[in-house]
Amino acid sequence: MRRLYSCAWWLALPLVLLRLWWRGRSEAGYRQHIAERLGFYHGFARDRQHSLLWVHAVSVGETRAAEPLIDSLLAAYPDADVLLTHMTPTGRATGKALFGKHGYRVMQAYSPYDTGWMVRRFLAHFQPRICMLMETEVWPNLIAGCVRHQVPVALLNARLSERSLARAQRMSGLMQEAASGIACIAAQTEADAARLRQMGAANVHVTGSIKFDVTPPQEILIRGAALRGQIGSRPVLLCASTRDGEEQLILDALAQSDMQQTLVIIVPRHPQRFDEVARMIATRNIMLCRRSELGTAWVGPEVRVMLGDSMGEMFAYYAACDVAFIGGSLLPLGGQNLIEACALGKPVLIGPHTHNFLGISADAVNAGAAIRVPDAPAILQQARHLLQSDVERIVMGAKAKAFAEQHRGATARTMALLKTLID
Repeated sequence: MRRLYSCAWWLALPLVLLRLWWRGRSEAGYRQHIAERLGFYHGFARDRQHSLLWVHAVSVGETRAAEPLIDSLLAAYPDADVLLTHMTPTGRATGKALFGKHGYRVMQAYSPYDTGWMVRRFLAHFQPRICMLMETEVWPNLIAGCVRHQVPVALLNARLSERSLARAQRMSGLMQEAASGIACIAAQTEADAARLRQMGAANVHVTGSIKFDVTPPQEILIRGAALRGQIGSRPVLLCASTRDGEEQLILDALAQSDMQQTLVIIVPRHPQRFDEVARMIATRNIMLCRRSELGTAWVGPEVRVMLGDSMGEMFAYYAACDVAFIGGSLLPLGGQNLIEACALGKPVLIGPHTHNFLGISADAVNAGAAIRVPDAPAILQQARHLLQSDVERIVMGAKAKAFAEQHRGATARTMALLKTLID
């Protein structure tokens, strides 16, 4: 099965590279460092006196989740450096922003495509002491290569939805071999752990979500307070991490609503869509301001929508809002992480589709930290109710903060599991 999988990768490689070039039209980062994706790392020199701890975080969400883990690794192993790999330019940019403070101790690169030849070149060059995959990154050739080179593999902050399990079971031979090569798994929930065991994984532990341990940077919170000062006393609804198709639904519902005094901040999940969403707002004759062009100016009462077209400011947007809707959940896209909003004590709204974060979403609803709504008009209706009821909004925000605090500690539990593999 893995030979067939490898052949499929080689046959698809020209199309994969063409897709990189195509995506580079709107996001230049996809046309950079292509050699790394093919297993060439000639520009990377490292101190062989230091062992290398490899963390793979595919994109923005995984990279931000890895922050408390990487900080803990650097503190616990002062004789080691960290190699942080990604698959997306936004993930790489996020890593640079988060870990630039560590200087040479955190090195960044793209992970090689999952062919045996490219993986072998990567492992021969970097010679990592351990491979730590974040969340859902199970790559058969990468894991097989690590096993062959005696590099222990850990899957951390792991989650597996019912849909992903069903897909994995359709390729059971391939995925069971990959699962058997993972030395240790730290799962987010009992349900995730059960599904991972069904996939064939062993040594699975429930440690909780590391994302609960992420601490909002103080400078970003200050920036959020400044943004709120520019907005003034108007109520603010944040629509965070929205995906393709959701902005249209929200804007159409906004056009039919009577929320004239409320400022709606829309932050698309993918930066290459910023201009597209701006055009979408403009064609509806809705007064718009762009965060990237705001500077220190006031947000006038005529502005109904702010486009959050800046990078690395999600905590600032949460700090500036009164109620937060978490995108990716209006359409069957699986939802996004609601933990950051809860950590800042914001009432959370989520749509009906949260299968990628099923356990955490259900727990947040049960704790009174989040409310599930069926569609875009219901987002605005529920937000208006909370914005008009100070007591209810404040109580819900307090429950959200308590929910986030209650679930902290996953990083320490994960580090305890890793100690045996690293030492």
